Amino acid sequence: MKTNRLKFILALSLVLNISFLAAAGYTYYKNSGDWLSPFGFKMKKGEYLFEKLALKPGQFDAMRARAIPFRKEIDEKRKAMLEKRKELFGLMRADNPDKKAIDARISEINEMQANLQRAIVAHILDEKAILDKDQGKKFLDLIENAMADGKKAECLATAN
Repeated sequence: MKTNRLKFILALSLVLNISFLAAAGYTYYKNSGDWLSPFGFKMKKGEYLFEKLALKPGQFDAMRARAIPFRKEIDEKRKAMLEKRKELFGLMRADNPDKKAIDARISEINEMQANLQRAIVAHILDEKAILDKDQGKKFLDLIENAMADGKKAECLATAN
């Protein structure tokens, strides 16, 4: 009888472990296809906001060709800002925080944020320039709505 209980507990444990691993694997698989858009919300990798426009094939190819290096550039800038923020928290954690160093780090972060904003706005204007008037309006409407939908409408700031 003890052997039967032990077998039952072992089988139950095995089933729970397998279900946990399956759930973790599924979650990882579903989330690994996401990237952070320039506007701070998650999108599927390979998906672009401008795909929601009625683009001509040449327009789509041109926008996609520019979007890939743009995402890489924005990712690098975001990572650099993240490092500066970590440094800022390191300064704030000190027993006697150096307020001048903290202010300097804040100024660096602000400058990086401003440069990031400029790069994003320049990219949006470049993309808008290859669209006709109606497409340009829809493009800006898509961006504005994406930012206003509560999808982390933080700073205009992309990932892998």
